[in-house]
Order: sequence, then structure tokens, then C-alpha cells
Amino acid sequence: MTNTSSIAVFSLSGFNATVNYRVTLFSLTLLCYCAILLVNVSLILTIILDQNLHEPMYICLCSLCINGLYGTAGFYPKFVSDLLSDIHVLSFAGCLVQIYVIYSYAMVDYSVLALMAYDRYVAICQPLEYHSVMSVRRTAVLVCLSWLVPLCAEAWMISLTSKLKLCGSHIQKLYCENWSIVKLACSLTKANDIVGLIFIGFYCGHVLFIVCSYAQVVKSAFKSRDSMRKFTQTCVPHLLCLFNVTTALLFDIMYARYGSASVPQHVKNFMAIQFLTIPPVLNPIIYGLILTKIRSRIMYLYVMTGQRFKLRLKV
Repeated sequence: MTNTSSIAVFSLSGFNATVNYRVTLFSLTLLCYCAILLVNVSLILTIILDQNLHEPMYICLCSLCINGLYGTAGFYPKFVSDLLSDIHVLSFAGCLVQIYVIYSYAMVDYSVLALMAYDRYVAICQPLEYHSVMSVRRTAVLVCLSWLVPLCAEAWMISLTSKLKLCGSHIQKLYCENWSIVKLACSLTKANDIVGLIFIGFYCGHVLFIVCSYAQVVKSAFKSRDSMRKFTQTCVPHLLCLFNVTTALLFDIMYARYGSASVPQHVKNFMAIQFLTIPPVLNPIIYGLILTKIRSRIMYLYVMTGQRFKLRLKV
């Protein structure tokens, strides 16, 4: 029996299915990551630079975009380099860091989406109390908690995983994943299983909270045209993002726990990276296209940049 001290590196076998498509996948992945950087950074800068967007909903949206950059940074640089490499390995410490970043990213996403749902509930169901309930100070505290709780929770999970005695170092994915490490353990994993179920239950509670909040929002929205307009403009993109993240993450969780060996490797790979590819690209695009304030501000900045560029060419 070996323990964690003898495991120097983990090998990632998910890349075996990418050998014949290296250049194509490398180009598409690089393009996708550039798109993620572009749309998220554009939205973050737009919100930061425009004083009119310094409101709770837009602060939460900015936090969601920052989290998208944080999570994808734990996956794409390593993934891109591995696509052109013949050796696909990751050190034990590097593996734990990647697990921490990717899964804390997923948990922060749900925390921020739950906070956004609460914000919309107060704005539509209790409009007269909105500015007192969602004050700048309270918003800052809630945003900090939406980050601190997932980061501390994932640190707890990583500490449990790091203490496991392992009997192997072969991971059948494109990146390190907590459940894959647990399956390599020779020692008892009861603590990991219990804590994992607690986390799943806790974030299922987030989804339930969001659904209940929107049930109240929908009920209130039909009472007036103004509430209905607010719901259409600000809640629909939020619901699309929630569906987007939940669907992508469910693919990964269901495969990690119940995946069949008969499933082709390229299908496994697609299921594994959905939540690292689709939500970080679509979330800012959805909000950028639907929210009037952000769309008009982005268009204004685009026009101004174009005019300045033309003036420089003339000079």
C-alpha cells in the first residue's frame, strides 16, 4: 500500500481521445479562452467605470464575471499546454490546487446567483424597502460571504482529500477532480463522502432558495406592468444563467459519480468541461445583450472607441 507521500504526479488519460485532433482542439480552446477573457473583462470594466452601474445587481454581476475568470484560470492554461504535449501529468500539489480553484468556482457561482435572486426578490416584491435592505454596506458584506463561504468549504474538502492514502495516480479526465482522487484511495473515504453530500445538499438548498424567490417574484410581477418589466429585463437573464450553470454542472457530477466505462472518451471529455466552457462565455453575453443599461453603455464605449481610432488615423 502506498500513501500520499509516494504520489509525485497524476497522469491524465482524458487526452488520449484528443491525439488526432490536437491542432484543431488547441485552436478552438484558445479561441474560447480568449472569448471568455474578452466578454468577462469587458463587462467588469463597464460596471467599474460607470457610476450609474454601481448598484447591487450590477455589483453581483461583476462578481459573477470575476468568478468566471478565476475558475477558468484554473483549467485553460494547463489544458491548452497539455493539448500540444505528449505527456499529460500534474503534480500532487498542482492537482489539489486545480481541484480547489475549479470547484470553489462552481460553488461561488451558486452563491452569487442566490444573492442575485435575493436582490431581485427585494427589488420587485419590496420595492419601497429596496435601498434600505440592499444598502451598499450590506451588499458588500453579502458579496464577501458569497466568496468566503465556498472558499473555506472547499479548503475543508481539500484538507480531507490531501490526507487520503492513495493506491494509484491515474485520473481518467482532462483535469484533476476531487471524486477521481477519492476513487484512487486505499483508505476509508467516509469523511469525504459525508462532507461531499453535505456540500451537494447545501448548494441544492441554494437552488431551492432561488426557485422559491422567483416563485414570489413571478407572483408579484403580474400585479403591475412596472414589476413585469423589471422581471423581464433583470430576472430572465438570471434564470437563463442559473439553468446554464446547473445543466453544465449536473453533467459533470452525474458522470463523476455514475459514469459508465462504455461511454466514449470524447463524450466523457465534453461532459466534464461543459461548466468550464459554456457558463463563463454565455453568462456575460446574456446579461450584456438583455440588460438595457449595460448594452447601451457597451455600445457607447464601442462607438467612442471607434471614433477615437478614426481620428488617430486621420492625424
